[in-house]
Amino acid sequence: MTTPRVARLIVPAVAVTLAAAALGIPAQAHDRHSGDAPPAVTPRAETPVLHDDDAGGNADADDPAIWRNAADPGRSLVVATAKEGGLRVYDLDARPVQSITPPPAEGEDDAPGRFNNVDLVHGLRLSSGRADLAVTSDRGHDRLRFYRIDRDRPGGPLTDVTDPAAPAVFSKDQDEVNDQRTAYGLATWTDRATGRSYALVSRRERTSIALLELRPAPGGKVTYRKIRTVDLPSAFRLPDGTSWSPCAEPDELPQVEGMVVDPADGTLYAGQEDVGIWRLRADLTGTPKLIDKVREYGVPGVYDEETEECTPGADPGFGGSKLTADVEGLTLVTEPDGDGYLLASSQGDDTFVAYDREIADRNEYEGGFRVAAAGPALDGSEECDGAAALNAPLGSRYPHGLLVVQDGHDTPAQGEREATGFKFVDLGDVMDSVKD
Repeated sequence: MTTPRVARLIVPAVAVTLAAAALGIPAQAHDRHSGDAPPAVTPRAETPVLHDDDAGGNADADDPAIWRNAADPGRSLVVATAKEGGLRVYDLDARPVQSITPPPAEGEDDAPGRFNNVDLVHGLRLSSGRADLAVTSDRGHDRLRFYRIDRDRPGGPLTDVTDPAAPAVFSKDQDEVNDQRTAYGLATWTDRATGRSYALVSRRERTSIALLELRPAPGGKVTYRKIRTVDLPSAFRLPDGTSWSPCAEPDELPQVEGMVVDPADGTLYAGQEDVGIWRLRADLTGTPKLIDKVREYGVPGVYDEETEECTPGADPGFGGSKLTADVEGLTLVTEPDGDGYLLASSQGDDTFVAYDREIADRNEYEGGFRVAAAGPALDGSEECDGAAALNAPLGSRYPHGLLVVQDGHDTPAQGEREATGFKFVDLGDVMDSVKD
């Protein structure tokens, strides 16, 4: 479950870096009009609750991906991360199909596997033939893991095909892995010009994003090699000439988690949680552009080590008007005519924001919505971490496509136990709410 922001977002402002200045982040007046509350859509199904404690298997819902069964769309699957609980696979009725346990700790004092984000790769060429894969970031071991998808395989649709020799993504040795500044956010991308497939991986408590090329290994396994890394800014020059960094614990930088790549043009959208949404080339060349900011952008804060909380100062009014930190799950709704939307989880106010997908339209704001309760037995989504949309027919249940969102506070609660899960929403309802 997402830890409350006041307990995480914590460092005094530091001097603006040359990297930030080079990015030329534009000044932006803060639009404070609130307008009407965004329209509500309701889920049609929800997964069984996950509990992040010993009795519940330390399972904490985080990020989903939707795999479409081309031969029988009504038998498509949702693959989702449960952190130390590994992976969960669900059918379109949100019923469990398979549970994957993450690999154990390397040594007695090392961290166990912890699956943070998941995405899909279609038709990757392996030594055993082409296959669809679920790819997940293993934060505990600082590696990617790969699972072949075979819908009707006895024992479950996912099979681990990770090369045992796959390297750490960011860490030089096990001591660095144990520091847990490791693989965090994840998005996959297949370059249409070359046919090569990649994973873009962010680093926990840092601003780094790495580009990894996915490669076949002997025995039908999958590995990767690092192509390049980019560091987004951690400090920003404000229009009044001062510099600002989001408040965070000492030595923590504003991290990226939610990411998605537009397959049409290889554009990466990356959510820097306490800053806003960046747009950059998926090959990590060129200059990133900040397309929207969180409301809290520019607000100073002071971290109190005793309370482990941040005390905010006066708002100078330089933030955005649509996103409330954290920016979390990013996903795309693509349409055959090239139109569509970038959807972002505005975690701080339990809403979702829709932007035009077209760069030519400067990713303009198109509307918003929230996922509300459908009744006492089917609640909505709060503090959403991850989201995935698929704009394609999925049988009779979801003929207009599907949106899956994480729910950070599943109800009804059971005492003090942390409860999370995933909600399944008709994508047609979402698009109607945005277009209205």
